[in-house]
Amino acid sequence: MDFTFTEEQQAAVEAAKAVFAGVAPDRVPSPALTAGAVAEDFDRALWSKLAHADLLSLLLDAEYGGAGLDAVALCLVLRESAKVLARMPLLESCAAAVAVQTYGGAELKAELLARAGRGDLVLTVAANGRTGHDPAELAVTARQDGEDGDVWVLDGVQTAVPWAHNADFTLVPAHTEAGRTVLALVPRVHEGVALAEQISTSGERLGELSLESARIAARDVIDAEGAWEWLRELLATGTCALALGLGEGVLGMTSAYTSKREQFGFPVATFQAVAVQAADRYIDLRAMEVTLWQAAWRISTGAGGALPASGDVAVAKIWASEGVRRVVQTAQHLHGGFGADTDYPLHRYHAWAKQLELSLGPAAAYEEALGDLLAAHPLG
Repeated sequence: MDFTFTEEQQAAVEAAKAVFAGVAPDRVPSPALTAGAVAEDFDRALWSKLAHADLLSLLLDAEYGGAGLDAVALCLVLRESAKVLARMPLLESCAAAVAVQTYGGAELKAELLARAGRGDLVLTVAANGRTGHDPAELAVTARQDGEDGDVWVLDGVQTAVPWAHNADFTLVPAHTEAGRTVLALVPRVHEGVALAEQISTSGERLGELSLESARIAARDVIDAEGAWEWLRELLATGTCALALGLGEGVLGMTSAYTSKREQFGFPVATFQAVAVQAADRYIDLRAMEVTLWQAAWRISTGAGGALPASGDVAVAKIWASEGVRRVVQTAQHLHGGFGADTDYPLHRYHAWAKQLELSLGPAAAYEEALGDLLAAHPLG
């Protein structure tokens, strides 16, 4: 497979590098120092810069002010954002917007997409279910009500919703009595909607979204087959891109540190044990990268294969979940006690890596899912 990026995708990377240049990870809240005090909002100034660089509208069609690019382009930008721990709902807002564009009605698209592309409207997605372990679409029920079914009534709870306290709308998966999954666009402030504060492993503010007979207009509900499955896979692939970018940032920090730190008159990077560990982590990152682009390419093109695209996403998640953990653990080991210094940003990367690992889920679960796919779709 040809992994050469198009000119448009490469231009998106260069624009992202320009926006994120000079962004310091020490601006990120430290889990070790917050003591209950968390940032009330995401980085709005950086969000505005992304909007002015047209990076929030990458996946939107030209009629909504976008560039019409694909998931690969989004993952390239996400990768750059994670290198500096950029605090903003880039993945969630872009993924929700493109789901509306792909599956939503004309009225909803006209109302939301151009504003989301300009950064005037912020979206997020509830993808963790009630406990973080059960399927998100089963955590909320949806039933039609009103004349001609022009209202959907939602009941249930979604936990650990990222940026829920700051987003204007949350895209919530819900199941109907008929077993279908719909996506409802729920306003942050709305009758029957309540938010409770939760704190992530990375020290960021999450929200527990409770819905009690929340009535959502039918035009704000996406009832299309396959919409949630596609969005879920896009979110997972984007999270793999974040893990890759974070891992690359951490390995770069480790390389710089071990090249300067001396023992017995020599840089520790010249010691075989150090070089072998760093090389192993480099291999992890390259495996994370190749599986990421395979998954993003399958989602973007819908290209056929021996397995459904969910198989490629599962492989990317296996490598991302395991790989990012190994990278930060090795980085902490090679930094010694210096890695635990709260004035040094490595501990922030470590906390974010753990949050990404938890978000992706255990690799064993995706190995089992991949086994089921292989059993259902024999390659021979």
